[in-house]
Amino acid sequence: MTISTIIIFLLILGVIVFIHELGHFVTAKFFDVKVEEFGLGFPPKIFGKKKGETEYTLNWIPLGGFVKIAGEDGENRDDPRSFGAKPVWQRALILSAGVIMNFFLAAALFSFVLFAKFPQDISGVADNNLPANIDEIYVQVNSVVAGSPAEEAGLEATDRILKIGDIEVDDTDDFESYTKLHPDSVAAITIQRGSETIDKEIFVRGNPPEGQGATGISISRLAVVQYSALGAIREGFVYTADMAYLIILSFVALFRELLYTGGTSMEVSGPVGMVSMTQQAAQLGVLVLINFTALISINLAILNILPLPALDGGRIVFLIAEKIKGRPISQEFEAKIHNAGFMLLMLLMVIVTFKDIARLGIWERIVGMF
Repeated sequence: MTISTIIIFLLILGVIVFIHELGHFVTAKFFDVKVEEFGLGFPPKIFGKKKGETEYTLNWIPLGGFVKIAGEDGENRDDPRSFGAKPVWQRALILSAGVIMNFFLAAALFSFVLFAKFPQDISGVADNNLPANIDEIYVQVNSVVAGSPAEEAGLEATDRILKIGDIEVDDTDDFESYTKLHPDSVAAITIQRGSETIDKEIFVRGNPPEGQGATGISISRLAVVQYSALGAIREGFVYTADMAYLIILSFVALFRELLYTGGTSMEVSGPVGMVSMTQQAAQLGVLVLINFTALISINLAILNILPLPALDGGRIVFLIAEKIKGRPISQEFEAKIHNAGFMLLMLLMVIVTFKDIARLGIWERIVGMF
């Protein structure tokens, strides 16, 4: 984990947060709600510039952002430009605008990478179900396990596997079938790295460590698909919807497991884990990094719309309750709920961050420095 990786992660987070807060900002302005401050990062403030009635600030803690809206906690309902004075449906749109913008950001990024001929994973897809506009199909190394035969042979992520032994590798099954038939042997392997074709030798383990495979690599069958601009935009929105659906299913499974077992077998990453994933994505190229940014944007959108205190979704729940009840919920009660929710979220973030540090071996590296 390097300084450059941390900077890239902060830039990614900054873009996603900026787009999210821009959604709140533009929608509030559209409904003539006074916006007092539009800030990137959290205070203390580095500098600010006031334009009109809004102060635009850059702050020292680069892990988020905010829009300070007049009357956002329900005060000053007599002021027609206060958030609290607006109809419930307008306030709900202002609160949900950030999430909507994050989905649009993801769709735009996915559309860009599809138009730029970003390879799609088609592992397990039958040839007769593949898109018609495919330029090429190949098998690629996704990751290499440290200390494995693949690392010793000099294989790297993004290498294309052309041949192993006397078998042409056109699918992941070709590679896996060969390793099953030739355990505890040394195999010739031909890879393509950029424009260069390289011949190497790799040891095929008969009894590899659990989860590592015979050679210590994970591979995928990829297809390069050519889309028109309109086709890329259409597929970008479809892909965003598909990813959102899968992420929602993951959240449901996570909460169900927590409810019934009090724990989870799923890996949940905090900022440290996300920086580590950013490093892996950056190593695979700019398009992978853009794709990764889109996925983070969807994740944060779904997280924000969950009906939990302190999140946009939690605030919308109070608006629904106000609509049903026919009058505003007590400001004091709502503030206590949101403050408690915020403290719990911060506690969860600390726990997940410490788990990231332990899982990634960062603490051992820090101790080793001394």
